[in-house]
Amino acid sequence: MRQLVECVPNFSEGKNKDTIDAIGESIRNVPGAHLLSIEPDADYNRTVATFVGEPDAVVEAAFQAVKTAAGCIDMTQHKGEHPRIGAADVVPFVPISDVTLDDCIKLSEKFGERVARELNIPIYLYEFAARSPQRKNLSDIRKDEYEGLAGKLKDAEWRPDFGEPVFNAKSGATVTGARKILIAYNVNLNTISDRHAQEIALRIRESGRPRKDEHGIVMKNDKDEIIKIPGTLKAVKAMGVYLDRYKISQVSINLVDYEITSMHKAYEEVKKQARLLGIDVSGSELVGLAPLNAILQAGKYYSDGNELSESEYVSLAVKKLGLNRFEPFDPKKKIIDYMI
Repeated sequence: MRQLVECVPNFSEGKNKDTIDAIGESIRNVPGAHLLSIEPDADYNRTVATFVGEPDAVVEAAFQAVKTAAGCIDMTQHKGEHPRIGAADVVPFVPISDVTLDDCIKLSEKFGERVARELNIPIYLYEFAARSPQRKNLSDIRKDEYEGLAGKLKDAEWRPDFGEPVFNAKSGATVTGARKILIAYNVNLNTISDRHAQEIALRIRESGRPRKDEHGIVMKNDKDEIIKIPGTLKAVKAMGVYLDRYKISQVSINLVDYEITSMHKAYEEVKKQARLLGIDVSGSELVGLAPLNAILQAGKYYSDGNELSESEYVSLAVKKLGLNRFEPFDPKKKIIDYMI
């Protein structure tokens, strides 16, 4: 079986076509690396690229993409809805076939060491590559974002895993590591209120939200730790945002393990919470690609037990999840299995 690794780097630029094209071209120019998609989002001011290949080719393509981003993106001028810490914000390596998570940890370390050495960008390792518990969660590393990075680098507890603790104003820092397949999945709401979207995100995400007393003060236990109300969905990260181009709000979701929380389960839970707030959902959006199994899960859920063909399950999932709400959903371009 051929060794295949997926890399899904996120870049802090979603508007400048020349920059986005240059990043894509830097990936295409690496022999053995196959760019599956590159998706910019102007509201998030962020672009997600997805490419696959054999391990060495993927590491090289990731480096070249980050090098291009470092040359084109100036973080001192960047603003966007999505949390970020650098021009090349996060660069995860994902095992696809005949490759283990341990293999991907080594790839992320090889990549991170080179980026720090050649591009002078501080590198943090996360998820399965994390070297300390407080660095496992991406949101913990991103806390205070790019604007707080200079101060974070002065804290001995946040010394980079690779590179010197020196603030690179133009490029910020980059987070890399190894993880399982993650599905970036957003559910649209028929309201312009990002407050409602954030409320739903707090209700569903696994980390939950702080418990407050009748005066609105955050409650703590006897160890001075914040008491949290757990979210309704496991293996889920979420936040609420407003999308100016569509004049709607959106619950932006990362399904960390779709075998634990599927796309349709997340969609139905957002729908439930939205109705409790007197609003409704208006379809959803897949950012990047998803494995075929995740789409089939949804198709089978909505089929009411009827036996359908693979293409019929896919079509049903697209319809019921409203995946073509903003633009046509082409399974051949959005499902990993059909791309490789």
